[in-house]
Amino acid sequence: MSDDSQRPIVVKKIKKGGHGHHGGAWKIAYADFVTAMMAFFLLMWLLGSSTKGDLRGIADYFQNPFKVALNGGSGAGDSTSVLQGGGLDISKKAGEFRRTNDPGDKRILGDLKKKLEDALKNAAGKLGQYKDQILLDITPEGLRVQIVDQQNRPMFKSGSAQMEGYAADILKEIAAILNEVPNRLSLSGHTDSAGFSTGDKSYSNWELSADRANASRRQLITGGLASEKMLRVVGLADSVPFDKDNPANPVNRRISIIVLNKEAEENIMKLAGKQAGDAAEVTDPAAAIAAGAAPAAAAGTPAADAKP
Repeated sequence: MSDDSQRPIVVKKIKKGGHGHHGGAWKIAYADFVTAMMAFFLLMWLLGSSTKGDLRGIADYFQNPFKVALNGGSGAGDSTSVLQGGGLDISKKAGEFRRTNDPGDKRILGDLKKKLEDALKNAAGKLGQYKDQILLDITPEGLRVQIVDQQNRPMFKSGSAQMEGYAADILKEIAAILNEVPNRLSLSGHTDSAGFSTGDKSYSNWELSADRANASRRQLITGGLASEKMLRVVGLADSVPFDKDNPANPVNRRISIIVLNKEAEENIMKLAGKQAGDAAEVTDPAAAIAAGAAPAAAAGTPAADAKP
């Protein structure tokens, strides 16, 4: 037997590697996580409290901001939802829902829309005969009445502002109805994408759309519309197509009349450098157009191969 006392004693020392001090790094990561979750919660809350019209308006704005800003429409934020939020006005201190029109405006425009719809349903009436060419909708600016061209029934002679007889009859009928409300009007002319042979260097779709808008303004006044009710007359050429997928579609040639709500009227007056009710003379040409003055006819004549 061996003597255990003669065996060497081996002592194993485990040297632990030195890890750096963790400190508060995990706290920073946790704070970032909480911040991200809070931002996500706020985003979900905003989306959940927005109406379908608001969401559609946001989407339309990013797709075509120029169209929404100028022309409004069903994709510009107007909502048909019955439940329109949980408060009064998001721009105020209380509530979550933003109202763009006062109840008086909504009632007036709603009644006017119904009266026009009834007139369109009357097949024996002048408006009823052309109901397929008259479109009604509510926009953020007010009630919009659009008179569009059809392939075989244009409102104007080809390449000119000379109005066809049936278009004059439509505007006379509309004028009598629009004159029954106190609201002021905005009128815009639109063309399709087909241009003149001279391009934009002389007489172009811009002048043509403005001339057609003013021809429509004069016809409305002839039909009994009070001249002071016209606040804005503009020509937009083919910049805001009705059918953006087919710029040459005849429906893009149209006259758009908007019965303005009070908010839209005030905004137009502010852009023109005036306050509502201010009768001061407007000397700036751009302001004059915005305030409803008729621009002078553009020089030049359409080319021989001008388009409608």
